[in-house]
Amino acid sequence: MNTTIDEQQTTEENTPPAGEKLQKVLARLGVASRRDSEQWIKDGRIKVNGLVANLGMRVTPRDTISVDGETVKQDKEAATLRRVILYNKPEGEVCTRRDPEGRPTVFERLPRLKSGRWINIGRLDINTTGLLIFTTDGELANRMMHPSYNMDREYAVRVRGEVTEEMIENLKNGVVLEDGPAKFTDIQAAPEGDGFNRWYHCVVMEGRNREVRRLWESQGLVVSRLKRVRFGPVFLTSALSVGRWRELNQAEVNILSKECGLEPVALPDIKPKTKEKIDRQERRLSKPGAAPRRPQRKPGADKPRGKR
Repeated sequence: MNTTIDEQQTTEENTPPAGEKLQKVLARLGVASRRDSEQWIKDGRIKVNGLVANLGMRVTPRDTISVDGETVKQDKEAATLRRVILYNKPEGEVCTRRDPEGRPTVFERLPRLKSGRWINIGRLDINTTGLLIFTTDGELANRMMHPSYNMDREYAVRVRGEVTEEMIENLKNGVVLEDGPAKFTDIQAAPEGDGFNRWYHCVVMEGRNREVRRLWESQGLVVSRLKRVRFGPVFLTSALSVGRWRELNQAEVNILSKECGLEPVALPDIKPKTKEKIDRQERRLSKPGAAPRRPQRKPGADKPRGKR
């Protein structure tokens, strides 16, 4: 029986497109978060089979993907790797891989990876300390940062100035900043400090640039100290000192995966000698002033690479 043109057209319309969206593949491979991958595509930094990619493009394992001219290896093992580390960021470090001004970055203290790269889940400005989360799984990073997953961020903030009940209500009801409305979903006074220097714990649902500082400043107050203490279900504890990191174990990663609607993925087995090497590296890089400083690079050399 011959297929009519209309039947053939209907079949083609109902057939799902081949491959996955390019930004999703890059996130799964740990190249970057989905949001960053989308920006890189817009910037023309990504090519597929030698041609500049565009948003919405789908790729298969047979396609060749490159970022800034470097080929991305579509390693099945790396694509299913979901490692997560917590880092207690000190003041003075920036959340970029390379800084054109030569300032230390949060990536310089992290353990080295054989394949893939560490993706930071959210950022903190240079003067903000506290909890940063890194993962090798771009999809996990994307979901933790996406508003639909309701991952709130809690900060401990020291405010200079007289804080009134009216100000607290304003901040909880919402104020208009230069980039739109914003608010704290919760504000609790901490016992530390008195008078014009009081500590508060406040919660936001977004990760907008300097949002916490700008919210307090909208009331004519000054933020003198700011530290992130929680991101979603992940807390920063006193056991993790400033400048140190620790990797989440299998049970902890599974809990985080479940919160993000992801299936559990088994962590790789680490040989005892490798574990000893990682521990030595952590101790060395955690010492004050021990983070390696990168040599000054030429202009434009600070762009993230597609493969590490």
